[in-house]
Parts: sequence; structure tokens; C-alpha cells
Amino acid sequence: MTDPVISLKDAALSLEGNAGPVDILHGITLDVAQGETLGLVGPSGSGKSSLLMLMGGLEQATGGTIKALGHDLTAMNEDDLARFRLDHMGVVFQSFHLIPTMTALENVATPLELAGMRDAFDRARQELETVGLSHRADHYPAQMSGGEQQRVALARASAPRPHILLADEPTGNLDGANGAAIIDLLFDLRDRHGATLVLVTHSNSLADRCDRIIRLRDGHIDDSARKAAE
Repeated sequence: MTDPVISLKDAALSLEGNAGPVDILHGITLDVAQGETLGLVGPSGSGKSSLLMLMGGLEQATGGTIKALGHDLTAMNEDDLARFRLDHMGVVFQSFHLIPTMTALENVATPLELAGMRDAFDRARQELETVGLSHRADHYPAQMSGGEQQRVALARASAPRPHILLADEPTGNLDGANGAAIIDLLFDLRDRHGATLVLVTHSNSLADRCDRIIRLRDGHIDDSARKAAE
């Protein structure tokens, strides 16, 4: 049996609130296999986006351990985590997070340049073509629709050929047609690159496309829901 791509053991997250520490996640133990598509679902405030952030090293666990590709994320500092994401992960957010002063091409090419790739702009053009936006390469985010901006964000996430793709409500700011197109692209990128995909969603139809669904409730994995599904 191959080692999991992502492995959490008793992972916990507490954040400082106005009235003191707030416990967000409690003792999460979870393995994600190579090539698996995992859907994280649950009501608002259940901790699913926070769990995704832990998997990507975008939040530091306050308890337990988190490993990705055999590397202990909980032992890394911020610079090490940033480098690890650059080399191994692609992240797609609900709100796009494009750099407004850069064109679509520059937004996609920048992480490739940071990774030291000499063909950064050639690869960026290829990725924009893959998501159907080669004609928008020289446009800035403000000149594009929400669906187009999310396509650029997908191209940016997939251009480095990441081992792991993380997506946090990737269709949350889009209408039905654009959302469906983005999901088709996301799964296509996963298939083309053989990546492991973890996504947070409120959409039942999207969750049903995943290999496995993990439901969270109040910062815990809802074992009753998991057993019912089995």
C-alpha cells in the first residue's frame, strides 16, 4: 500500500478571538490517497475551509501533525511552507486572488518564474489556452468576468503541474453555467496532471463527483454521516 499524499493525525486548530482562543478543529485524523478526489462538506462554520488551509500549510496547526508528500508541514516555518506550496501544490480560492496590476499571462507565469522555470511564459500561454483564455492573455483582471478570472486562477494553479490541487469553494462566486464550466475544467486538470484533488463545496452535485466525501460538523469529522454512506 502506497503512503498517503496527505496525512493528518489528531490535527487541531485554535485561533485567537476577541474573547480569547476559539477552537476551530478538534483532533482530525485523515489520510488522502494518491490521485484521490476528496470533497469536504458541512454547514457554514463547520471547519471545512480551515481544514483545507491546514492541508495546504496556509494555517499552522496548534495540535497534532500534518504531512504532505511525506513532509511534516507542522515542522516547517513560513518560508519553507511557501516554497513547498510553490513546488508541490496548486490552490484555487473562491475570490480568485489574482494580482490586479498584472495581466492574465503575468498572473499565470509569476509562480513559474518564482520556481525558476525558464519557459514560464510559454507554459503560461499553454495553460491559458487549455482553459480557453488565450485571447485574454493581455487583459487585466478588472477587464474580465468572474468566470474568466476563475479560469485564470485555475491556469495559475495547474501550470506548475502540482501533485496536490486544493480548491476552496471554487464556484462560490459564479453563476450556474460558469460554475459548471469551472468544475469540468478542474476535474480535467486533475486528470491531465494526475493530481490529488481536495475541494471544499456546498454543492451536492459537485460533492457527488468526488471519490470520497468527508462531512464536518463543529470542527469534527462527522463519523455518523461517514458510516451511513458506507
